[in-house]
Amino acid sequence: MRRRLINTTLGVVLVVVAVLGIPLAFVETNAIETTARDNLKAEAARLLETVELRLAAGEEPDVALLARQVTGPRYATIALPGRPPLEFGAKPEGKSFDVTMTGEFGETVTVSESRDRVTRQVRESLLLILGVALLAVAAATALAVWQARRLARPLTDLAETAERLGSGDPRPRQRRYDVPELDRVAEVLDQSAERIARMLTAERRLAADASHQLRTPLTALSMRLEEIIATEDPAIVKEEAAIALSQVERLTDVVERLLTSSRRGPAGRDPRTASAVTVRVDDVVRQQVDEWRPAVAGAHRAIRVAGEPGLEAVATPGALAQVLATLLENALMHGDGTVTIRTRRTGTSVVVEVEDEGTGVSDVLGARVFERAVSGRNSTGLGLAVARDLAEADGGRLELLQLRPPVFAVFLGAKPRDPE
Repeated sequence: MRRRLINTTLGVVLVVVAVLGIPLAFVETNAIETTARDNLKAEAARLLETVELRLAAGEEPDVALLARQVTGPRYATIALPGRPPLEFGAKPEGKSFDVTMTGEFGETVTVSESRDRVTRQVRESLLLILGVALLAVAAATALAVWQARRLARPLTDLAETAERLGSGDPRPRQRRYDVPELDRVAEVLDQSAERIARMLTAERRLAADASHQLRTPLTALSMRLEEIIATEDPAIVKEEAAIALSQVERLTDVVERLLTSSRRGPAGRDPRTASAVTVRVDDVVRQQVDEWRPAVAGAHRAIRVAGEPGLEAVATPGALAQVLATLLENALMHGDGTVTIRTRRTGTSVVVEVEDEGTGVSDVLGARVFERAVSGRNSTGLGLAVARDLAEADGGRLELLQLRPPVFAVFLGAKPRDPE
């Protein structure tokens, strides 16, 4: 592209120089020759006038006066009727310009000048024109090279930016080149880079959320299947199989919510259009207790339920179950002693609290406990962040009410009481 720009600019300049320079050379040559003839005519006219004045007075032409009037490297011949011609100056060699004028008394004046002098003036003028043309071509070449670099460098830079986007590096470069068209392309590439970065972030977030949210129900399902394998009692097998089926349903619900969340963006679902319904909180709590009791017992700890029974809240059953599962897993991993699930109603909200008897959460960690990738131990740091997103997607909220001992609470919209 750079060579093409240079060749195009030089081609245009050469055409302009040719269109202007060649006619100018012809005009200048003609002007020099015309000026030389006019000078010879003027000198011949002076000599003729001098001769006529002397002849009109009946006198002979003054040879000394006529010789002084012949200026420069010119040659003059004056022919008088019946007299020998008078010659002044050096006769030019080779080709010459000749001007002849005849007077009233039949005298003839011829003035000549060597063509070499005129040719030299023409050559000097043509060399001047050629020098100006070469200077114009040199300036145009420098301008073409500068312009080609100015345009080619941004295009190379934009090509590198596009290649970076294609290779998976979506960082915008925010470079501008003071060329409106190129700046527009750079702006579009930066916008594309930002969109790609958002999509990649959403995909990574979906992958992280999916791995975390699917891990808990898969672990619980695995424990139920192990219980089925380990027992030969048909009643226990039937009970465990029923629980396993409910866990499969919950797993399916988790997958559907993840897909819905990914289609609607990282902000999750709109609470006004989410699948929130009126659920019995006791049923969700009981289902989670049944799932986690084997794991809690395996850690030689206990789990109990307290508070106000029979509460109903507006929520998505699967989402509420996932939030409680995250809190129970968090208490089992980071806490100690008995895990207590307490339900209560306050105002227009139903609150489900999860508490354990561990050392609690530090002041520094408590301020950031719901941030992604923030963990008190070697865990992913996603559980509480995902749980808060799930609660907010149903119009609720998840909060840390107390640091020591730790108390996490899920606030959900309560079902309005029937008028009495």
